[in-house]
Amino acid sequence: MKPIRVLIAPNAFKHSLNAIDIASAIQKGLEQSRLNCVCECFPVGDGGDGTGELMIKKYDGLVVSADVNDPFDRQISSSFGLVNNGETAIIEMANASGLQLVKPAELDPLRATSFGTGELIKLALDKGVKEIILAIGGSATVDGGTGILRALGIRFLTAEGTVLTTPESLTELATIDVSGLDQRILACELNILCDVDNVLIGEQGSAAVFGPQKGATSGGVKKLDASMNKLAEIAFKQTGIDMIRVKHGGAAGGVAAGLYTFCNAKLVNGIDFFLQFTRFDKALDKADIVITGEGSIDEQTLHGKGPFGVAFQAKHKNLPVIGLAGKIPLEQNEELNQYFNVLLAIGNGPTDIGTAMQLTEQNLIRTAWQLGNLLAIKSL
Repeated sequence: MKPIRVLIAPNAFKHSLNAIDIASAIQKGLEQSRLNCVCECFPVGDGGDGTGELMIKKYDGLVVSADVNDPFDRQISSSFGLVNNGETAIIEMANASGLQLVKPAELDPLRATSFGTGELIKLALDKGVKEIILAIGGSATVDGGTGILRALGIRFLTAEGTVLTTPESLTELATIDVSGLDQRILACELNILCDVDNVLIGEQGSAAVFGPQKGATSGGVKKLDASMNKLAEIAFKQTGIDMIRVKHGGAAGGVAAGLYTFCNAKLVNGIDFFLQFTRFDKALDKADIVITGEGSIDEQTLHGKGPFGVAFQAKHKNLPVIGLAGKIPLEQNEELNQYFNVLLAIGNGPTDIGTAMQLTEQNLIRTAWQLGNLLAIKSL
């Protein structure tokens, strides 16, 4: 009997394992089972941190090292990738402006900026790229992209002409001077990979939803929301573009809205762009079954998360899809059932979240092993 061809295409399990390690653990469990199978690992990203790295690896791209500023203007070593014969730059916001660069005690989105990411963009432009792909997940900032825009030459000024450089100071914004904007960015195709559809301000805005994750108190959230509101107000007066209404605009603390407004950026669904860019359809053509996964698969997964993108494309080719996750819904969800033939939680018993995250690899290997044995019974 022919071996079953298994395509393993998980997203990262946030705060636990990256997508590459998740795929490897699932493959290990399947290969230890009684299932006669051939596995292909195709780890995916939906715009969250790690997405850019996966895209660079898929294209065997060139990694360019660079010294830039972290969220608090400290010099760090960072990098970006070049693919397509140097015509496309892939930039990971987390590599310059990410939570991973900041100690928990240092978190302060009232002061943190995206300036370092802007420096990476400028360095990519110096390489003569025609396209920039920006993965914006994992940022430590809620600055509306003003840090990036400052690195590209835009100035944010008070009525007296004082230059504003931090998110908290934007409540004093009176004028946005775009005369110094690096015009090369306007001639470049700029795609921003978004994994959320939040807007810029309000209860579902960048400050309210993401501010607390980045260290903002309830008072800090209100200040940041006021800053983003002022930024949107002045931007609308000068450009006619309403940043508040931009879908995905709240992603990465408003970076999406800022670059859409001033750099003509395209805000794209992260997983859809990733799968198209990496030619996921070619891998599907060789598969008999697809296994995907993420830390949690639930109602939110259906709103553009990695496993949904994988399952959506697999279903178009009539392939069965199995989802593995640390957490799945207790009740049946009809919409999830349309895309996932089986959903399995990988936990081996009641435990706290910290312990569960530490055991992710072991639980994935064990679950994939049992899954393989179950599929082997079916193929008898």
